[in-house]
Amino acid sequence: MGDRSSLEWLVRDWERSLRARNRSPRTIQSYLESVRQLIKHAEATDLADLDRASVEDFLVHLGETRSASTAAVRFRSLQQWFKWCVAEEELETNPMERLAAPTVPEKPVPLLDEEQLKALFATCTGRGFDKRRDQAILRLFADTGMRLSELTGLAIDDLDFDLDVALILGKGRRPRSTPFGNRTGQALTRYLRVRSKHPHEKSDALWLGSRGPMTVSGVRRIVRVRGEQAGIEGLHPHVLRHVFADQWLSNGGTEGDLMRVAGWKSREMLQRYGAAGADKRANDAHRRMALGDRF
Repeated sequence: MGDRSSLEWLVRDWERSLRARNRSPRTIQSYLESVRQLIKHAEATDLADLDRASVEDFLVHLGETRSASTAAVRFRSLQQWFKWCVAEEELETNPMERLAAPTVPEKPVPLLDEEQLKALFATCTGRGFDKRRDQAILRLFADTGMRLSELTGLAIDDLDFDLDVALILGKGRRPRSTPFGNRTGQALTRYLRVRSKHPHEKSDALWLGSRGPMTVSGVRRIVRVRGEQAGIEGLHPHVLRHVFADQWLSNGGTEGDLMRVAGWKSREMLQRYGAAGADKRANDAHRRMALGDRF
């Protein structure tokens, strides 16, 4: 059974607590990776070895060897670890209390313009299974701003064609409905028609590959390959999420509605995703108002 008082057993107990709180598998994986990396870096054998100095040294190491965003993710994960340790009375005080988070320089994501989007959709125009599936995937990403895991996890029954909405189990396992437009609906029904002839059509999973239900990596690869075919290098689903947010705000959509549709609880995420096109939207708004031309 092993030593229940060991640091690894404590990490396992934390994992059980995270599962009990219904945290997503991806979140749990990130949390556990962070604390185990800290333990390895600090060469810790006991919880007492993970003091403030060891955390700071670990963060410095990450700043020198990894990106600032990675260091920030590890910082937030470790905050949760130490809060849990205090709540479980394994620690009296939190060694990360009042410890400043790593600064992440703002790096706006390059957006796609209208011509690039048209070129992207044109790469999978046609009647074949792969083309109809990929067209539906790309349009659903661009039209709804879904996360990669949300889109990949869709089941056939999650599509409501009476209301034209997709029912999503979002981040933190929070359910929400996301509307889609007519062209996306058309792409989805065309895909479903060819899907009905697929060898694995009995599967509940919406997206099928040659071997059955598609994985996150499979959907990610579709976006990358179709992007390369359209002359867009390094395209990934998060770019399309940024494109969706920018188009929403550029066309007069409210920030509050965007937060609900995109599944954000924090305005920090709204600002991050809206940053890429913020200057252009501000300049366009200035030209429309033409305040200086009124006097």
